Amino acid sequence: MSAYTPGDSGSLDAEPTRRLRTGDTRDGRTGLGRIASMKHLYIRFRAAWRSMKNPDASPEEMGYVPHLRSRLIAILVVALGVACLIIGLSTYVTLQNSLYQQAESNLKETSHRVVQPTSLNGKQEEVDCDDLKKDKSIFAPGQASGTLITCVDSGGSVEIASKLGSDGTIQSLSANDQVTLGTLALNSTKSEEREVKLEAGTYLIQITPKASSDSDAQVVGIPLHNVQQTLTIFVIVVSIGSIAVMVGAGVAGSYIIRRTMKPLERVSAVATDVAHLDLEEHTISSAVRVEPRDSDPRTEVGAVGYALNQLLDNVNSALEVRERTEHQIRAFIADASHELRTPLAAIKGYSDMLRWTEPLSDSGQSSLARIDSQTERMSRLVEDLLTLARLDEGREPKLETVDLTELLVECTSDMQAAARTHVWHLDVPHEPVEVVADRSQMQRVILNLLSNARKHTDEGTRVIAGLSVDHTRREAVISVVDNGPGIAPDFLPKIFDRFTRADKARSGSDGTTGLGLAIVQAIVQAHGGSIQAQSQPGHTVFTVRLPLESAES
Repeated sequence: MSAYTPGDSGSLDAEPTRRLRTGDTRDGRTGLGRIASMKHLYIRFRAAWRSMKNPDASPEEMGYVPHLRSRLIAILVVALGVACLIIGLSTYVTLQNSLYQQAESNLKETSHRVVQPTSLNGKQEEVDCDDLKKDKSIFAPGQASGTLITCVDSGGSVEIASKLGSDGTIQSLSANDQVTLGTLALNSTKSEEREVKLEAGTYLIQITPKASSDSDAQVVGIPLHNVQQTLTIFVIVVSIGSIAVMVGAGVAGSYIIRRTMKPLERVSAVATDVAHLDLEEHTISSAVRVEPRDSDPRTEVGAVGYALNQLLDNVNSALEVRERTEHQIRAFIADASHELRTPLAAIKGYSDMLRWTEPLSDSGQSSLARIDSQTERMSRLVEDLLTLARLDEGREPKLETVDLTELLVECTSDMQAAARTHVWHLDVPHEPVEVVADRSQMQRVILNLLSNARKHTDEGTRVIAGLSVDHTRREAVISVVDNGPGIAPDFLPKIFDRFTRADKARSGSDGTTGLGLAIVQAIVQAHGGSIQAQSQPGHTVFTVRLPLESAES
């Protein structure tokens, strides 16, 4: 086990760390790229808005998982938009009321100048249409352009229907406007102000109804064009200003939030590096830590960085303890295996000497044979443990160019001679398939796989030893296939574990140590290859892949 440092090309996790922010700005140079960028921005803000409305929404419901900074920017822009809307509406209502109050005041003054009541002896005298025609009151000083007057006599005829033009001339109203104003004047029962839409424009009018059946009714109005124009300009200015403020706040907020989130991104980058690390093969280097500027527990982000550093320290301590323990276990197994070889050899020697020098009964011969078989089994177990211990120590194999075709033919021939109860077949190419490997270890891999097929299948089982080349992945592929009863599905995931036996899952009578496939996996991995097992009733295959690059370099 080795310590991992970011950028270590020799680690098993040499793939690049996931970028926190990605994007190709070259697409933005084309119209299509800009459209795609705007669409992506819309999707992000829509997802941020949905996440604010429903924080528990799933990624499928949102359509996109927004970043925290996107949510913060969306909240800022929405809050400013609501504030601008409230301020704009309140200001609009206030301005509208003020302008209409001014218009009503101007209307009263205009009406007073146009319809001049005369009081004699404290009595109100009526002003009829003839008086208005004689006095020409519509030309009174101070009258604004657009001012209109309509007078309806007692018989219901419109006697006067004019407005003051912008050039100071009197202009007649259209027939439709005369009918509208005349109808309002005749139907009104009291003096009132109201807003009407005419062909001449929108007007605020004051109706002076008939005092009696023989009197006339008058309508005086002033245009609301200036009021409406002022309100329209106000709405446009406030809308543009609000949009500008929201866009500016979004841009400025994005910049500020990105700078504020930088420490959190650096903390995330450290966590991502550790997440991509194979902790079964590495400890965590002290260089893989959150920087001091991002691990100040007095700040929110610093508290996260500080907690992550504490976690990494604890994990690294646990990994170091595990590494020391595994090293001690490997050393113990290696030493014990080495020391057991001598007494086992002595037991074997004394057993043989006893068989050759002493007359034994049938029971004694049987017991001695049992001692020999158990001694051989113990010797195989010791050799297997010693092999695994050496592989775990990372000892470099003795590399040479090995012809896998020739080696597979030899091993299959040997197995065929030793186990004639099975049907053995070869499926190898005619040309040599060469790799750079340790020949003795490759031989052990093949023999262990063939022996595994022999021990755990019934007599008459067909076993096919195959060899091929995967040109796409540039690998040599060794396969051992049998049509035995198969491996139990619950046992298959742990088939390469040490001291596991498939006796309960597959038939067979030969005793095993449970280390054969573990040794195969260790040897294959030491050569940069891989092994996998697939099984179903009637078809079990072990596949070994070894790289060809080393052989061709």
